[in-house]
Amino acid sequence: MRNFAAVLAFLCAGSIFNVQAAEEAKPFITTHDLDLTQYLPAPPANDSAQTKAEIAELLEIQATRTPAQEKAAIADAQENVWRFADVMGPKFDEQKLPKVAAFFARVVATEDVIDDLPKKFFNRSRPYMVSDQLHPLLKKSKSGSWPSGHSTLGYSMATLLGDMVPEKRNELFTRAADYANNRLVAGFHYRSDTVMSRTGAALMVQKMFEKPEFNAEYDAAKAELRAELGYK
Repeated sequence: MRNFAAVLAFLCAGSIFNVQAAEEAKPFITTHDLDLTQYLPAPPANDSAQTKAEIAELLEIQATRTPAQEKAAIADAQENVWRFADVMGPKFDEQKLPKVAAFFARVVATEDVIDDLPKKFFNRSRPYMVSDQLHPLLKKSKSGSWPSGHSTLGYSMATLLGDMVPEKRNELFTRAADYANNRLVAGFHYRSDTVMSRTGAALMVQKMFEKPEFNAEYDAAKAELRAELGYK
């Protein structure tokens, strides 16, 4: 237990650092460019049959999750592109890829801005606010649950990395799905939160590609990444 607590403290510290880095980065787009409240439907009500079914699913996940699954869910609480290193390989290193690091820091900052509005607008209660039988693995958040920001970010990063390195596209989207599913393992989101994030991710990436500044940084990051990984 002591070692597990130490790992959790280390990962939380890393998450704080990542949040600070994202706050210092400039978003590529804002809610003036993309207002997700105009595209996403309202979430299921707390007393709806769907929410009750989703709570039941989360309770089942909580009862059967393994220590390894818990560790992975806690690790995936970090919001950065380096969580995809298990797909991209050992050369996918922040120190060797400064342009990639700077580019994806701005993507993280963009997601934070874009998802903040619908989270506040829809204000869906987190699962553990609805059921006191749920015990999340991470420090509780009071922000809205709809959509899952982590999942939006994961699918956005997979889309962009998959465009840069199409040779790994399938593996990247499988990893993004795991990243999203770990929000359920952690007891932080309903499945519908993560499913809805796919829409937000697709819209966010599409809108970013409309910006010349984004395209310039994307091209530079792609060139750096493919050269480092040894792709022509």
